[in-house]
Amino acid sequence: MRKFGDEMCILLLAVVLLGSEAAPEADEVRYLPGLSKQASFKQYSGYLTVGDHTHLHYWFVESQQHPSSDPVVLWLNGGPGCSSVDGLLTEHGPFLVQEDGVSLEYNPYSWNKISNMLYLESPAGVGFSYSDDKNYVTNDTEVSMNNYLALKRFFQLFPEYRSNQLFLTGESYGGIYIPTLAERVMEDDELNLQGVAVGNGMSSYELNDNSLVYFAYYHGILGNQLWANLQIFCCQQGKCDFYNHHNVNCSHYLSEVQAIVYTSGLNVYNLYAPCPGGVGQRVGMDGGHLVVRDLGNSFTRHPWMQLWNQKLRGVASFYEKVRLDPPCTNSTPSILYLNNPYVRLALHISPDALAWVMCSAEVNLNYGRLYKDVSKLYLKLLGALKYRVLVYNGDVDMACNFMGDEWFVESLHQKVEVQRRPWTYQDQEGPQVGGFVKEFSNIAFLTVKGSGHMVPSDKPAAAYAIFSRFLLKQPY
Repeated sequence: MRKFGDEMCILLLAVVLLGSEAAPEADEVRYLPGLSKQASFKQYSGYLTVGDHTHLHYWFVESQQHPSSDPVVLWLNGGPGCSSVDGLLTEHGPFLVQEDGVSLEYNPYSWNKISNMLYLESPAGVGFSYSDDKNYVTNDTEVSMNNYLALKRFFQLFPEYRSNQLFLTGESYGGIYIPTLAERVMEDDELNLQGVAVGNGMSSYELNDNSLVYFAYYHGILGNQLWANLQIFCCQQGKCDFYNHHNVNCSHYLSEVQAIVYTSGLNVYNLYAPCPGGVGQRVGMDGGHLVVRDLGNSFTRHPWMQLWNQKLRGVASFYEKVRLDPPCTNSTPSILYLNNPYVRLALHISPDALAWVMCSAEVNLNYGRLYKDVSKLYLKLLGALKYRVLVYNGDVDMACNFMGDEWFVESLHQKVEVQRRPWTYQDQEGPQVGGFVKEFSNIAFLTVKGSGHMVPSDKPAAAYAIFSRFLLKQPY
């Protein structure tokens, strides 16, 4: 009898040990509403708890190829305050939400065809992520630490992926999130970091602001007279400073630039794309929500923008429900889908989580932007001589324009390996020019022709080609 008891103890111990070496069953998504046919790959949704009270929602989709050996890729959308689940459902996830807000269609250019994709809603207050104390005031340093702790927690829950290659990727304000996180990850030998990739990222406020004025003029947005006045009052000895200027007349004419770029009805995320829903006001009402169409990442030093942000905070404080939507975007399908109670149940969303919105106004308006330039972080990564780094930009985006990021990469003064040249990819019509690429030691800068801010949405085939070549260490 005792021998039988001992055997049972050993068996139970074996079950516990086996269970600790596998993904958490409670988080597995076994049925996802909206799909005509359920996924052939495994997916998980739940919470990564960091600290005592912060619960960051994750959605993990295993690779459709070789999940046990394919890389783990973390994806972070920007904002600050915007949801990475939007990246899954509208950019490069395995299924894309449709206009009806009910159905999903499989994405032929999903990034999980060759990698295990981890989508993290960060910081708390974004999407389905929440904090027990409901305090959503945060900053770059706190966010990078919580993202790091969430990543550590993920590998505790999914220990079978600990030895897989790890890549950190993101877009927009992910230009701050990714290098600040990478600085922590690269010093942790337990994490197998191989590289980082940032799309249309905010890398330097100064370079982004300066380049945007040139971008606007040379794309026919600013007239000759305005350009001449900017040259007179903002430029000296052939060098223009649209960021840190001290001339009242320069400020006046920059206000004109801002008004044209941000309030004339142009799609700031894709100059040549229409504005979904038509040209609207920056602040309006929708279903009892105060809707703010603004993210305010450009010209943050300018008095015009500072005054606007102050007014925005003041107006928002009078409303219980405030929704932040990036201008010229349609978040309604994602909002309808993710707030469906059956979807929330399938994704194991906590009852303490707020209703899902694309971007959190509370997080954005209370966010501390501590990093105005991340060149030191890139130099630290590049100095290790072992990480692959890619900076890519859709070339008709005005929010984080290609010229500013190209200047940023050039400013790192890395050795040029391959001079700037066209790169190509294959579509249904045959080989196509995807844009231009310049390669340095361990870092490449690449443009995507005709794409706006969200490259995988605008140019899915090109984006997949870029991603696969980056991941597999293939030439661009």
